[in-house]
Amino acid sequence: MNLLNVFDDEQEWSRFSQQSTLQGQRLDNSSPVWESQVLVSGMHCAACSLMLEQALLATPGVLSARVSAASQRASVVWSSAVTRPSKWLQVPRAHGYTLTPAVDTAASDQTRKDARLALWRWLVAGFCMMQVMMYAFPAYITQPGDITPDIEKLLRWASWVLTLPVMLFSCRPFFTNALRDLRQRRVSMDLPVALGILITFAISSAATFETDGWWSAEVYFDSLTMFVFFLLTGRWLEQRMRARTSGALDSLMQRLPDSVQRQLPGGEFKQVTVRRLKVGDLVRVLPGQAFPADGVIEDGSTFADEALLTGESRPVARLVGARVMAGSFNLSATVQVRLQQLGQDTRYAGIVALMQRAAVDKPRLAQLADQVAKPFLWFVVLSALLAAAYWWHIDPARAVMAAVAVLVVTCPCALSLATPTAMLTSAGVLARQGVWVRRLQALEAMADIDTVVFDKTGTLTEARMGLRNITTRDGVSTVLAMTLATGLARHSLHPVSRALLTAFDESVSQTDGVRLIDVTEHPGQGLSGVLTDDMQGVSCGSIRLGSALFCGLGRMIDGRSESGNMQVFLADASGWLAGFELNEVVRPDAAEAVKLLQAAGLDVHMLSGDRIASARRVAERLGIADVQGDCTPQSKLAHLQALQCRGRKVLMVGDGLNDGPVLARADVSVAVGQAVPLAQAQSDFIIPGGQLLMLAHMPAQARRTLTIVRQNLVWAAAYNAVCVPLAISGSLPAWLAGLGMALSSLFVILNAARLSRTSQAV
Repeated sequence: MNLLNVFDDEQEWSRFSQQSTLQGQRLDNSSPVWESQVLVSGMHCAACSLMLEQALLATPGVLSARVSAASQRASVVWSSAVTRPSKWLQVPRAHGYTLTPAVDTAASDQTRKDARLALWRWLVAGFCMMQVMMYAFPAYITQPGDITPDIEKLLRWASWVLTLPVMLFSCRPFFTNALRDLRQRRVSMDLPVALGILITFAISSAATFETDGWWSAEVYFDSLTMFVFFLLTGRWLEQRMRARTSGALDSLMQRLPDSVQRQLPGGEFKQVTVRRLKVGDLVRVLPGQAFPADGVIEDGSTFADEALLTGESRPVARLVGARVMAGSFNLSATVQVRLQQLGQDTRYAGIVALMQRAAVDKPRLAQLADQVAKPFLWFVVLSALLAAAYWWHIDPARAVMAAVAVLVVTCPCALSLATPTAMLTSAGVLARQGVWVRRLQALEAMADIDTVVFDKTGTLTEARMGLRNITTRDGVSTVLAMTLATGLARHSLHPVSRALLTAFDESVSQTDGVRLIDVTEHPGQGLSGVLTDDMQGVSCGSIRLGSALFCGLGRMIDGRSESGNMQVFLADASGWLAGFELNEVVRPDAAEAVKLLQAAGLDVHMLSGDRIASARRVAERLGIADVQGDCTPQSKLAHLQALQCRGRKVLMVGDGLNDGPVLARADVSVAVGQAVPLAQAQSDFIIPGGQLLMLAHMPAQARRTLTIVRQNLVWAAAYNAVCVPLAISGSLPAWLAGLGMALSSLFVILNAARLSRTSQAV
């Protein structure tokens, strides 16, 4: 029985797939298209990722496939009308690769098994290398004739025996992959490596068994075991560093608990798997456990860690009635949560899907490197043949070793890893700081921006209003006016009512003695009620809160103050009681973010659909000189295009539905806060917590990333430019070639890891 058939159950698809938004890829109107995220094992270079993509695309029903060698992940878009997951999951196995759904527990188990096996292969190679070097050492320090022929032969035989475990166990991945390549008439990095190992072992074995041939002058068991050890060292370290590179995604994927306590009809709680939960279930979440779904706390209070989901670095209080998010951690106390959204409907699932797509995204430089990798491998084989042909008539033994050195030293892995490792590391760093990267390519564009354009409402300002000033009738205190106004406002969800209640909670503590009845909301006008008792300066009777016209104050009173701020009024039967001046609440870090952007040499603009007077007030508070109000989506887009026509590289920051076109047209776009889905879909980056200060650090992070990428590319090019001629000339021994190959890839990964350290100050 095919174990992959379990993934053909439609209920399983949602665990590792989402319905694709690329509706144009549907084969018919009734069959949905799915995008699945899978882990890949068996890849060792960029050529492997290209081969795997081609194999998947050749499968009927697979519409798109993207494979990243750096993250060891793949994204497969397929039609449920034509194929099932078991079919396209099975196809790569014939090519030597294994695909496993990204959330399947077997995937992590297999990864751990592969890591342990790789460690054992490395340990065996290291142990045998040291023993072989011990037997080879006398030949390096003695003069000809110092060692008798029988002792020399004994040392060679001992080296041969110790090399066998390396060939049969440690080198098995190289030989298996090379044989697969030959059968399928293709080439990957393991083919030249396997050829080099086999040729070296064959020549050395011949010199051990038969001393009369041209090959008898020297054996190379020490070089063979040494460069196998170095190759395995490099791959093992690459594997470890890749795990760290994609650590943010892996930690995000593993945040949900496997099981949770669910309340049964009898009231008792029973441990069940998360997959069995349903909307409306009441679950008990223990301290240290992640919330399994989105819901509302019905019993208990706690602090939650939402850093990776919202960017809020400090624990946030969650009381009865508060919402909690799947993937956030319960820190301090046991709480009972009523589940409202599960699985793909949660915000957590959206974040996972976003980061999964980023993990398989291929930046432009990475695509170019991948295209170069495959023909470069053919160049490696051809160079080895030419080196052997050149040296053969001079010294056959040197010809063979020169060919081996060329096969081993020329590796395109460093070139292929140069870009994606750096960008994935940077994306992981930004994710830990509350910035989600939707497109890796945007990191390259972010480094070149010189202009930042902000939307105002919901971006630079919060989605609420603040109380700026209160004026009252003679004999009426401010406290009484606030008490009466908020007594009415409690019956409304209007933003003005919310602003008054917030100000009331912050400034007024004495509310006893005020009784209001028959409170009624009049949509678009205000609130009315009846005051049952006389208060100081206010008689009992009808009382109203709202516009001037609604309060009976006439049309001559404008709803705006002289400064342009919104005004609402409080009135009783005698007339005007109080006026409340409200304005927009600017995000706490907006001014500092703008200041830092300007200090970095970036021009800052603001476009707003609000009135020009309101837009200018906010711009003045933030220090933005270039501001436009009364903007439509079309005029915002026109302004952006005018900037781009002048050669400006524009970063657009917005959150609203009307920001969709301008976000899509900008060179780089960022959606902040609880942006609408359209704004998020058109954005390159998302800052869910709305931390505008991150905007000031993102260009610097992008420039650091590109600096690392350029360093990696220069290193890869310089390494091959220096080592290939040395190998062809016969000046580079095989063991040093193996060391150079391992160090080249390792340097690229370690250099990319520096981004994690340098960004700690962000």
